[in-house]
Amino acid sequence: MTAWLMPLTRRLGSVVLVLLATSFIVFGAMYLAPGSPESFLVRGNSVTAETLKAIRDQYHLDQPFLIQYLLWLGGVLRGDFGLSIQFRQPVSDLIASRVPTTALLVAYASVLILVVGVLAGVLAAVKRGAVDSAAIVASTVAMATPSFVVAMALTSLFAVTLGWFPAFGAGTGFASRLWHLTLPAVALALSSTALVLRTTRTSLITALAKEYVETARARGFSSSRVIWGQAFRGGIVPVVTLAGLVISGLLVTTTIVETVFGLNGIGSLLVQAVNVKDFPVVQAVVLIIVAVFVASNIVVDLLYPLLEPRARSNGGAR
Repeated sequence: MTAWLMPLTRRLGSVVLVLLATSFIVFGAMYLAPGSPESFLVRGNSVTAETLKAIRDQYHLDQPFLIQYLLWLGGVLRGDFGLSIQFRQPVSDLIASRVPTTALLVAYASVLILVVGVLAGVLAAVKRGAVDSAAIVASTVAMATPSFVVAMALTSLFAVTLGWFPAFGAGTGFASRLWHLTLPAVALALSSTALVLRTTRTSLITALAKEYVETARARGFSSSRVIWGQAFRGGIVPVVTLAGLVISGLLVTTTIVETVFGLNGIGSLLVQAVNVKDFPVVQAVVLIIVAVFVASNIVVDLLYPLLEPRARSNGGAR
C-alpha cells in the first residue's frame, strides 16, 4: 500500500507544480498580449478619465504584473475566476453553463474513439490482407484530414444534402442532444479514432506473435479467447496510454468543432474570449483544459500497474 501511495503523492506534487507554472504562463501570456481589456470595454465610446480608472481598478489593471497574478491566483484557489469582460458576469457561472454541452460532446466522441478505434484495430490485426490494407488507408486519410474540414464535409453531406442530422445547435433533452451532437462527435473523434486504430493494430500484431499466445493456441483455446483474453490483454497498455492522451486533448479540438456547428460550449467560449481579449475567460478556460489533461495522465499512470503486472511488481514505477 505504501509503495502505491508514494508514487501517487509524487504525482500529485508534480501536478500542483505543473498547474502553478501553467497558471503563471497563461496569465503572463495574456498580460503581454497586444491590446488591453479596457480597450474592448470602451471602444467606440467616449469615456472620462474617472470611468477608465474605475474599469482599471475593477480588473486590477492598475496593479503591477506580479500583484495582478497573485490576486487572480488567490481568486482561482477560492473558485473565483473573476468577471468576464465581454459578458459582464462571473467567469465561473459562465463556464458552468457551458460545461454540459462540451462534456457530453467529449464523452460521445470518447466512446466513438474507444469502441470504433479498438474494434477496427483488432479486426485489421486479425484479418490481414484486404481488410488490413483498407484500414491502413482509411486511417491515414482520417489522420491527415483537419477537424474543420471533416466538420464542414459532414455538415454538407448529412445535414444539408441528406437532411439526416441537424447542422447547428445542441438540442434539448438527452435524446435530442445526442442526435444534435452526432455529427460534431464524429468530426471531433475521427482523427483520434484512426490513431487508436493504428496503435491497437500494431500492439495486437506484436502480441499475437508472442510465445504465450502460441502456447494458448497449442492448448486449444478458442480464437476469441486467444485474441481478447491473451493477445489483446497483453497489448492493451499502449492503447490505454494513447487513448488517455487523445481523449484529454479533445477539449482543445472542441474549439473548432463547436464553432463550426454553433454549439454553446467551452470551446466556442474560448474562441469568443480570444477574439475580444476577454482575459479572465481565456485564463480560466486554458487552465481548466490543462488541469483536465494532467488529471487524465494521472488516471493513465494509476491504471498502468493494474494493466502491466511487471510495473506492479516494481512498486508501480514506470
